[in-house]
Amino acid sequence: MIRRKKAAALTALVAALSLTAACGGGSDDGGKGKGSAGAGFDAATKGVVNVSDKKGGELKLWSPQDVDYLDPARAYYGFVWNLQRLYVRQLLAYDSKPGDAGTKLVPDLAEALPVLSNGGKTYTLKLKDGVKFEDGTPVTSKDIKYGVERVFAQDVLSGGPTYLIDILDQGQKYPGPYKDKAADKLGLKSVQTPDDKTIVFNLAKPNSDFSYLLAMPSSSPVPMAKDTGAKYTNKPLSTGPYKVTSFTAGKGATFERNPNWDPKTDTIRKGLPDKVSFTVTTNAEDMDQRLLSGDIDLAVDGTGVQDAAKIKILQNPKLKANADNPFTGYIRYMVFPQTVAPFDNVECRKAVIYAADPKSLQTARGGPTSGDLGANMLPPGIPGSDKAFDPYGLTAGKPQIDKAKAALAACGKPNGFKTTIAVRNNRKAEVKTAESLQAALKAAGIDASIDQYDGKLSSSTIGSPENVKKKGYGIIVMGWGADYNSGAGFLQPLVDGSFILPNGNNNYSMLNDPEVNGLFDKAADAPTPAEAAPFYTEINKKIMDKALYLPINFDKALVYHNPRLTNVYFNESMGKIDLATVGVVK
Repeated sequence: MIRRKKAAALTALVAALSLTAACGGGSDDGGKGKGSAGAGFDAATKGVVNVSDKKGGELKLWSPQDVDYLDPARAYYGFVWNLQRLYVRQLLAYDSKPGDAGTKLVPDLAEALPVLSNGGKTYTLKLKDGVKFEDGTPVTSKDIKYGVERVFAQDVLSGGPTYLIDILDQGQKYPGPYKDKAADKLGLKSVQTPDDKTIVFNLAKPNSDFSYLLAMPSSSPVPMAKDTGAKYTNKPLSTGPYKVTSFTAGKGATFERNPNWDPKTDTIRKGLPDKVSFTVTTNAEDMDQRLLSGDIDLAVDGTGVQDAAKIKILQNPKLKANADNPFTGYIRYMVFPQTVAPFDNVECRKAVIYAADPKSLQTARGGPTSGDLGANMLPPGIPGSDKAFDPYGLTAGKPQIDKAKAALAACGKPNGFKTTIAVRNNRKAEVKTAESLQAALKAAGIDASIDQYDGKLSSSTIGSPENVKKKGYGIIVMGWGADYNSGAGFLQPLVDGSFILPNGNNNYSMLNDPEVNGLFDKAADAPTPAEAAPFYTEINKKIMDKALYLPINFDKALVYHNPRLTNVYFNESMGKIDLATVGVVK
């Protein structure tokens, strides 16, 4: 759940967002405009590379990771949220601009930013004229309400973020539209649609984070008549410049122009390519070769090239000029479920942390270009973070076997123990980190086996606490980026006990600590984000003290893009090249 901040913070946030909204969408000039940059290493992290409004061609996207879901209510992978900028729209969206401007919210389906009333507890928005679904049906406020209600149907549509449930349920115990007893299936009381153009959200308490939730794909409109429940992920209806024309799980998808998208209503997206193809591969090295040869345009997962391609890029000035090494906003980490023995004992968890070889873990992910050595669980840039906070001495880069053995003795396992590391089989860098940890743990007497599971099944494999316990997954390899730029947006899904779910769970440690949960409450009550930040600092310290996580690195990626791409920049809200504006030179 997201706890609520005071109305004063809400008013300040909305005022700041209003200034951003006045700036409009992405650049529409045909040459080197303001904020543009020439090609060069890291140029796309500083401005827009190759600015153009030229239409046509096919944008070819590849990924070693399949989408989790195309359904906006269920998607939670960061790169899928980027893909969804092609075909779904929300009331608000992150601006399509480089730098800090890309973290600001602007109106999308809404005419303007929300109007606040009732002491900051009521958000009222009006929809733009002329917005339609791909079948030509006008988008109404009821479609948006229905889309929000679908999030409540976790028995059918698990996997996506669930912030809206706690904020909007307010004791109603709303079961979602599939079990809604109202004749129109719009029985969620806290959301009102007085007419087809107006939607009103009534919160129990002020919450300055609420605007960010309205920009998540889970707040996208869905027409009730076209909802197919769990199958909707195969053919979600578009409101963006492209529609899904084909999708095969494990293979890919094709997006073609949506004839009912009106660019006059959309300041976020350019809709330049005639077609966008998305291909899933099991061979990341082959994908890199195709990328460097110009056969494809972008590895859309955003995790960067593999080691062989990385060497080629860094040693070839021509290739390097079309590469970037951005901080992705993610932390790559290992986490210890407390439901799996002996990780119910904090000293056994500390033993793994001390036995790990941080430099080897960094090397396994690709060396220094893969990110800075991890030290804690709040990434740089999030208010309240402190990159220098390193309670386990991880940034020294060496295993600490004496401390590991002392921790083993303290947890009653002086001769070590056996455990299993769970890792996605389609993330080579993650597999390598699992192997690195496995080797390091042997020196302390800990015998770790590795279970490589199908990465596209994360939600039901490591996201199922029951399955984690059944499989004996004592260590899970994963990564996480903020849902939005606050301590709550990063940490709450990971460590707030109310976020534990039977499927699609991200609180892998199964932490449900009243003190930690209470600190989120205190942060929510702070009048400003700056005053909330110290509470997130304290949460970070407490979870590190509990030894629930082994941070690997503050993640960076060496990302190469085809030089034929236009309007290339990294949107800081996603840490990825923004697909909303990218075009191709035919």
